Amino acid sequence: MEIKDNTFARQFETTIEEELISIEYSFQEKKIFLTKINTPETFTNEAFIDAFLKAIMEDAEERKLKVVPILPRIVVFFKKNPIYKELLPPGIRL
Repeated sequence: MEIKDNTFARQFETTIEEELISIEYSFQEKKIFLTKINTPETFTNEAFIDAFLKAIMEDAEERKLKVVPILPRIVVFFKKNPIYKELLPPGIRL
């Protein structure tokens, strides 16, 4: 999966079957807030979203960023993938 960090639009982008999938973010200090997942209306591939989020977590880890999950969908991702819980800032419990 190829992911582009579109800093102008403040979103990570990838495509599947020529459809754009994006996850919007904002930065504050050394934290990245994942604020919105954009998919086509008919998109239902949750495994693809999980793979996309895993790639974003690896990028955050490399950049030494903490990840703040704003969306319930991303909270579910953290609960299903406890390996990434170290990326949560202190004080955030899921």
